[in-house]
Amino acid sequence: MSKEKEPLFSAKNMKLLTNPLNQDNPIIVQILGICSALAVTAKLKPAFVMALSVIAVMGLANVIMSLLRKTVPPRIRIIVQLVVIAFLVILVDQVLKAFVYDVSKQLSVFVGLIITNCIIMGRVEAFALGNKPWPAFIDGIGNGLGYGIILIIVGFFRELFGAGTLWGYKVIPQSFYEAGYSDNGLMLLPPMALILVGLIIWIHRSWNKNLIEK
Repeated sequence: MSKEKEPLFSAKNMKLLTNPLNQDNPIIVQILGICSALAVTAKLKPAFVMALSVIAVMGLANVIMSLLRKTVPPRIRIIVQLVVIAFLVILVDQVLKAFVYDVSKQLSVFVGLIITNCIIMGRVEAFALGNKPWPAFIDGIGNGLGYGIILIIVGFFRELFGAGTLWGYKVIPQSFYEAGYSDNGLMLLPPMALILVGLIIWIHRSWNKNLIEK
């Protein structure tokens, strides 16, 4: 009698997708990928594009390494992972240069540094190499979304209070400036990104008391 196949969107798979958004978020729970959160979140648009790039690379890298998991010798698995991730990052970088060149220039070398992003390497090593392609893909997308949400939140507040804009468009009325309001330049500096991430971690732990014991 053939074994019944697990539904594509089973409770187990949905948990892989949703856990990284909250209880197992790669940035605010696992404390991974902090460097890029500091570097690319001064504006909302680059943060959003970076988030999409990492989601794409992470999802595809997980699938490819899952497909190769039984053929790659353990001694060279890290090298193979780096080659696969580097190929995907180069592909993403070329797509960005072709369609959003201005954002690509703002992201500069940080797109290339996706290759060494510890979240991607960690999920490939910890999950993709031990699971089938579909769960690996879901896990990659979930962790990419969890990473991206924090980048977008930080980018939103840094651009709003640092430049008075969102996505490059002025959103704070001129009357506020005439009344004495001024943009906070500190928000655009990397230390403020670290402070914002710290505040998010504090708020998140306050709402999720069970994580404090971990």
